[in-house]
Amino acid sequence: MLGQVIGEILPLTLAIAISPLTIVAVILMLLSPNARSTGPGFLIGWSVGVAVAATTFVLIAGALPPRASADGPDLIRAIVQFVLAALLLLLAVKQWRSRPAPGADPVLPKWMSAIDSLTFGRALGLGLLLSVPRPKNLLMAASAGMIIGGAGLPLASAAIATGVFILCSISTVLVPVVAYLFAADRLRRPLEAFHEWLTRENAVITSVLLLVIGVLMLGKGLGSL
Repeated sequence: MLGQVIGEILPLTLAIAISPLTIVAVILMLLSPNARSTGPGFLIGWSVGVAVAATTFVLIAGALPPRASADGPDLIRAIVQFVLAALLLLLAVKQWRSRPAPGADPVLPKWMSAIDSLTFGRALGLGLLLSVPRPKNLLMAASAGMIIGGAGLPLASAAIATGVFILCSISTVLVPVVAYLFAADRLRRPLEAFHEWLTRENAVITSVLLLVIGVLMLGKGLGSL
């Protein structure tokens, strides 16, 4: 059962892990003069935000009343899953419509221009800000919570599944920050090239991921009926 649950939540982690705006932010921090303090600070804030959201939704889902019978429909979870699927699909459409026109430069948030002056504390706060209140991350955490909390796992197994979700979700921030601490000079050129590509394709990548996961959640809702 644990393996099945982990298999179901792994695709959800992609929408958080492959978050172009977040990866661009951490790359800019690693290219800044204060990289050795802002990188770890951002990683801590990002990790705490993802962990709090995931744990909260697992607990909420676990508190929902169980289905009347093992073979019967689970209407409450089906409704929640349909709502999550609809929100994910709407967000995918919004992201797709926000993509820059062909040949136009993408518009980046104004706070990115201040990354060079960030301190450890401000980077930590930025990590929290980018992880906790963002609709995409909350929807992914809620979707994972429905899967983990609704699987009837023992406490230890639910904790392991939640830990796997969190670790996979933060991996694209964790790996470059740790790698930079050991190989800063060799990473500079690849990071610059990756930053340019992500900035250009941000909306497309995000919208495709949300579309795929929205369809998956729709399937989960149908399976609960």
